[in-house]
Amino acid sequence: MKKINLSSLLITLMIAAFLIGYGKMNTGGALFKGFGSQKAEETAQKAVDFINKNMLENGGAVLVSVSEESGVYKFKVKVEEQEFDSYLTKDGKIIFPSGINLTSEETTATTTTTEAKKITCDDVEKIKEPVLEAFVVSQCPFGLQMQRILNEIVKNIPQLASYVKVEYMGAIEKGKITSMHGDEEAQENLRQICLREEQPNNFWAYIDCYIKEEKVDSCLEIAKADVSELTDCMADQNRGLAYAQKDFDAQDKYKITGSPTLIVNGENYNTPEKAIEFNFGGRTAEAVKTMLCCGFQDKPDFCSQKLTEDSAETGFSSVYSSGSVKGNDASCN
Repeated sequence: MKKINLSSLLITLMIAAFLIGYGKMNTGGALFKGFGSQKAEETAQKAVDFINKNMLENGGAVLVSVSEESGVYKFKVKVEEQEFDSYLTKDGKIIFPSGINLTSEETTATTTTTEAKKITCDDVEKIKEPVLEAFVVSQCPFGLQMQRILNEIVKNIPQLASYVKVEYMGAIEKGKITSMHGDEEAQENLRQICLREEQPNNFWAYIDCYIKEEKVDSCLEIAKADVSELTDCMADQNRGLAYAQKDFDAQDKYKITGSPTLIVNGENYNTPEKAIEFNFGGRTAEAVKTMLCCGFQDKPDFCSQKLTEDSAETGFSSVYSSGSVKGNDASCN
């Protein structure tokens, strides 16, 4: 058995000790009150918020990713420059600071990270008409964060809209679209795909509304979308599902695993070795705009326009940023 990383051990012991003591004081029986049956990302984020508020003097813990594993949520937390795997029951009541894989021949409690190479504009391939492809799912808090960023970019620099394409993760199984968070998300993905393909002039107006409160009907009205045509597209396998399949083919081509993932000029820069999104300044409108503009052979004048450097809100939000956003490198997997 490998030796346990000292930093990981100290944090594990600190969390475990705190939970034991807190659990005795919590007469309600739930460690994190109010969690209920929420989505994996929201539940894990509340656990991280709890850790920041109650266990770390200056906060600093950031949710990196969350997934389901062996009947619980496995979530990765970043503290300073180290990442740690923790586990959480699906009802959000019990957290396990670490886990031991009983089926592994070699068990370890260490977590390693790959430091991203510092990417500059010189590293980005230059073409005449660059394309930034943003892969998301429509109900992922971090996918919504990226859509908020892209929406901010096209609102302020509409000339860039033609160089940005939002694409969706998922699959088609037995003639039906699927997505990581269930049918509701899958249908919303399909709705946005149909708008993108058949009503592109209404797409960003709908996104601008949807990312605020998830009000589909009123947002379609605000965007002045043709609801009848949209409904037909979603029901027609030769239209909606055919468009979606192209997204899923691209997802497989680029080996997309998390929402959001950014592709610039056909290059996946979201690998740990590159991580261009974070090298350019995190999840801000200015950083993503700069990333896209680095792909031009001849950079247009509008690329010099400065955008906000505030980190965009995650999840549904009526504001672009509250100024206290965390989880700037997190994703739904």
